[in-house]
Amino acid sequence: MSKGIYVATIEPNSGKSVVVLGLMRMLLGKTAKVGYFRPIIEDLESGEMDNHISTVLSHFEIDINYKKTFAFTRNEVLDLYNQGKSGEVIDEIIKKYKYLEERFDFVLVEGTDFSHDNSSIELDLNILISKNLSLPVIIVMQGDKKEHREIVDGVQLAYDTFRSEVDVLSIMTNKVDPKDTVTLKKLLQSRINNNTDISVIPKIHSLSSPTIKEVIKSLDGKVLFGKDLLNNLIDNFSVGAMQLRNYLTYLKENALVITPGDRADIILGALQANISKNYPKISGIILTGGLIPEEPILKLIEGLSSVVPIISVKGGTYSVTNSIGNIKSKIYAENVEKIETSISTFDLNVNSDKLAEQLITFESDIFTPRMFQYNLLQRALKNKKHIVLPEGYDERVLQAAARLINAQVVELTLIGEVEKIKERIERYDIALDINDINIVHPKTSPHFEDYVNTLYELRKHKNVNLEMARDAMADVSYFGTMMIYKGHADGMVSGAVNTTQHTLLPALQFIKTKPGVNIVSSIFFMCLEDRVSVFGDCAINPNPNAQELAEIAISSAQTAKEFGIEPKVAMLSYSSGASGKGADVEKVREATEIVNKQAPTLKIEGPIQYDAAVDMRIGQSKLPNSEVAGRASVLIFPDLNTGNNTYKAVQRETGALAIGPILQGLNKPVNDLSRGCTADDIYSTVIITAIQAQEI
Repeated sequence: MSKGIYVATIEPNSGKSVVVLGLMRMLLGKTAKVGYFRPIIEDLESGEMDNHISTVLSHFEIDINYKKTFAFTRNEVLDLYNQGKSGEVIDEIIKKYKYLEERFDFVLVEGTDFSHDNSSIELDLNILISKNLSLPVIIVMQGDKKEHREIVDGVQLAYDTFRSEVDVLSIMTNKVDPKDTVTLKKLLQSRINNNTDISVIPKIHSLSSPTIKEVIKSLDGKVLFGKDLLNNLIDNFSVGAMQLRNYLTYLKENALVITPGDRADIILGALQANISKNYPKISGIILTGGLIPEEPILKLIEGLSSVVPIISVKGGTYSVTNSIGNIKSKIYAENVEKIETSISTFDLNVNSDKLAEQLITFESDIFTPRMFQYNLLQRALKNKKHIVLPEGYDERVLQAAARLINAQVVELTLIGEVEKIKERIERYDIALDINDINIVHPKTSPHFEDYVNTLYELRKHKNVNLEMARDAMADVSYFGTMMIYKGHADGMVSGAVNTTQHTLLPALQFIKTKPGVNIVSSIFFMCLEDRVSVFGDCAINPNPNAQELAEIAISSAQTAKEFGIEPKVAMLSYSSGASGKGADVEKVREATEIVNKQAPTLKIEGPIQYDAAVDMRIGQSKLPNSEVAGRASVLIFPDLNTGNNTYKAVQRETGALAIGPILQGLNKPVNDLSRGCTADDIYSTVIITAIQAQEI
């Protein structure tokens, strides 16, 4: 079940607020605790609250700290994008959303308003946000003053744009001429010919009419009378510039009278008409030019039994009239009548029961790299572990260490001499305080002799004497591995400088493998655009036999499960199903049979080709009854040559982030890096190593 829904549009003035209010009422009828989140809000004056947020929180009495309901203002996002820090925007939005997700049964997320330029950036951002939150989308469009074809084409464009990246649960077309709703719904259902729910919501005149309060805010007006009636709706407006006897004929129901402040005749005549049975009610009076009626006129107005809002503004009559005509009405917290109208309009025109059922049964297949990395960070933070980095002089290691310390996600030990490490921190201008990190040098460590003796006892049956043990323990890989063995650290990450053999040999000698595990293998987390896949083994075993390949598959599936990825294992080969012949494909077939016997509940398919494993159309055509074909999350390669080249090809051609290699099968976690790794690779590998240490 999805724990949230994302309401988005691709145009301004879509009437998105009507949908949000209706959805919130619907959700509160289905579940007790519903949260609300606006990732990006409009820029505000100091101390001002976002209108959307204050309306929802106030009307539905939702207990959320205001600052927790949004992540950025528009300008903050644009500034970060201009600095090349777009990733930080998504990371912070994920963090804020996850905070609410943990505290509420369901979270309603509202996208941006498209009320400014840079609409292409807004569109990309809304898609990116919904995708990274793994939320289905409700698209809201508006049909005000549009031809049928224009509306249908616009809806099709919006649907295609979002559907290529995320799941579209429903399309709601708002502000449609009431006489066209039935016809338009049929046209939309014919064009969007699938299971996507289509709703058409008629234009409600009272919802599009601005209030006196909105005019005051837009024109910076001063209230002279009628403070308790500022929510009066303005259905139309007219300028009182002619003689009163002529102007009275132009008054209409709920009209706003606009007149210079020195026209006492128009002011008093409009007020008298408002209480007369022979003339329509007016909503208020705007006095232009910054002119205030003279004292006797003000005294006369004060004595009237019924007075509509009278507002003084500074602009000229012409410019004020144009400004009022350009006001786009909004729904705000104090206007309960508009809120209730919005909710009832939604209820009358949207199949709430069907929509609620879709939300309950919806499950997203999208799992983005940033969501994966966020989940890793949160898991590591729950139980901080101590990780040792033997290559303490490397710039990339120091950069990663600075990020890890700043995130307070692990305790770190660097191996090396304090002064040399300090010198490199200054040389590379890295924001790392030497006092925030443990630094140890093997030969000056108080544990050195104990480590030497321990290694001697562990390896003397292999003809290792004390001097040999002493020489070995001076090596950073041996020393770091012994820290883990002795419980002075929980895991180790190395390989930025040293070879794989140099990193792994000490671990194989005395950390050893877990009970029942005969082979140490590796996986890469391949962070693709919309999912995270596990590739194994792409780093350790050159040519595993069928038994070893089966063990790699079981270990990789277990690793995937530990990191929140449902294992669906594809045993890769050059043919799919029973068609292929030859020693290589027979090895894969035999390995698959072994896995089926040893782990009968594991979803596995093999032999299967790569395209059939990851592409639903091809997978279902070649293996139509398979639970794995087209859906594989764990891909097991038949040999190192195939695996290593494939992961690098996918990484380079798609821009995927490859985290690893992550070793599996050892009693305690030791992970190897590529010598071409980046500081980001080291950062991610340390966090994964810390999570592996939590499982021991």
